[in-house]
Amino acid sequence: MTEYTPAADDPTVRLRTAEQDSAHLADLQASLADLAGLVTSSLGLEELLAQVATFAARAIPGADGAGVTLLRVDRPDNRIEALAASAPFVAAIDEIQYVILNEGPCVTAALERRTVRSGSLGGEKMWPRFGPRVGRLGVHSALSLPLLLPGQVVGAINVYAHGKDVFDDHAALTLTVQLQTALSTRPVIDQAIGLLRGRSGGTADEAFARLRAISQSEHRKVADVAQHMVDEAVRRARARHSQP
Repeated sequence: MTEYTPAADDPTVRLRTAEQDSAHLADLQASLADLAGLVTSSLGLEELLAQVATFAARAIPGADGAGVTLLRVDRPDNRIEALAASAPFVAAIDEIQYVILNEGPCVTAALERRTVRSGSLGGEKMWPRFGPRVGRLGVHSALSLPLLLPGQVVGAINVYAHGKDVFDDHAALTLTVQLQTALSTRPVIDQAIGLLRGRSGGTADEAFARLRAISQSEHRKVADVAQHMVDEAVRRARARHSQP
């Protein structure tokens, strides 16, 4: 008996793939929102970065691996704050980029505050030392976006693929939108952290841990929990102010 395998163009397969892509993008956005709230904190940072890298690799079509790096752009001699990779080959690329050469897509994205991509790293003129070296590892496509907060660069998110010309403008746009949406939530997360600290007298890390716990228990994004908390505080303040 021959087992039936759905064809790639089967509507059911396409629907399932679309649902999976949507779920991965939602996971990526939630993780980036958490990252936006943690860039000045040490609470679970390495674990969170690894999670973001994993979701980024899943969410971008054609990606074989991803990495997230937090940088000190004002410290060229000791630039790395923290980093994480979704696969061993990404960690090898990070070693070449940050430790050996101090050259590559993440460095360019962070220092120049712009998205960069390449579909043929072996002959990439932007990184004449990095490109050929990584190309010899069998990695030919890269997409990097800076992690930007108001007035500062905090790092970059990097996606890699073994094939050539894997990442198009749509992939860059998808990741850019997710990233900037997530980072734009940071102010309200900071406000919620301030409210929790005012009530408990605890540290910022403890307050953020409380936010994440509420988020997980209510199955809501951290940013949504923070926004509700801030809105409630504003509502109560207005109510008190309006009382005779």
